[in-house]
Amino acid sequence: MENPSLWAICALVKPSIRVMLGSMGFLANSALAVGVTGAGTLTYGLAEAQAFKVRSLDLALLPAGSESIRVLHISDLHITPSQTRKINWVKSLAKLEPDFVVGTGDFLAHQLAVPAVVEAMNELLDLPGAFVLGSNDYFAPTFKNPLMYFKKDRQIIAEGAALPTSDLVDELTDAGWLDLNNKQSVTEINGVKIHFRGTDDPHINKDDYAAVAGAFESNAFAFGVTHAPYRRVLKSFETDKADLVLAGHTHGGQICIPFYGALVTNCDLPQGQAKGLSHFGESKMPLHVSAGVGTSPFAQVRIACRPEATLITLSAKSN
Repeated sequence: MENPSLWAICALVKPSIRVMLGSMGFLANSALAVGVTGAGTLTYGLAEAQAFKVRSLDLALLPAGSESIRVLHISDLHITPSQTRKINWVKSLAKLEPDFVVGTGDFLAHQLAVPAVVEAMNELLDLPGAFVLGSNDYFAPTFKNPLMYFKKDRQIIAEGAALPTSDLVDELTDAGWLDLNNKQSVTEINGVKIHFRGTDDPHINKDDYAAVAGAFESNAFAFGVTHAPYRRVLKSFETDKADLVLAGHTHGGQICIPFYGALVTNCDLPQGQAKGLSHFGESKMPLHVSAGVGTSPFAQVRIACRPEATLITLSAKSN
């Protein structure tokens, strides 16, 4: 004879098993969805990091009656010898026919990258230009925990194998580019007197604004250049009444949230100023931060932040 109590137990257990199996299926499906989403996001991020673009920006900042000047702002190339696609895209920028090129640092990302940088910038180096260096022009990139970028009070330590910095500087200066690492220079572009002033990389405390501090030359356009847009350096440029400052370093946040923007800037600049044109301080000093062309070899993704160079057309102020 069948045991009725056994049937009762089975009747109670079977629904529980079905619920458990159903829950396991839900969890499995959820894990699969997360995995697929993660893989899709990674794939998209890898693709976007190769989706190079040129942005155009028009700024009426020159003295009245001045001829326009086309300035190509490039930053954070982070070139390695194997990056053929990036090298060819940087080569293509010469077709924009800028009057002047400004490089705001982090050209290198490999100990053998200097020849690759020269190859990429070959035709650009035939044009007048100026540059500053970034930390990745001094030290080879190393793996870093991405979460540390959210810690704003972290200690910045210069580390990594030494890179051939002097070789890079020699290539740029031999081409006639102005070295603005804690230096300044006055030149003329399209009949406009330009006073360039720059600092070495503030991110690793190589900046020495005191070496160039003071009033810009009279009747000259005051042009500031730095790699990492730390507020202490920007404040010094503002105090001396710079007309425009260019910087890089932030990668525009690199991993951004659509319709929100950057989560971090890797410096003390607010996230809303991570890329593009903004204004700094009480004087509303124009500041352009490039989102840059490259990434660290250890984090070759971008999301909602395409790699870029910017063609800035400086024109005369209206009367």
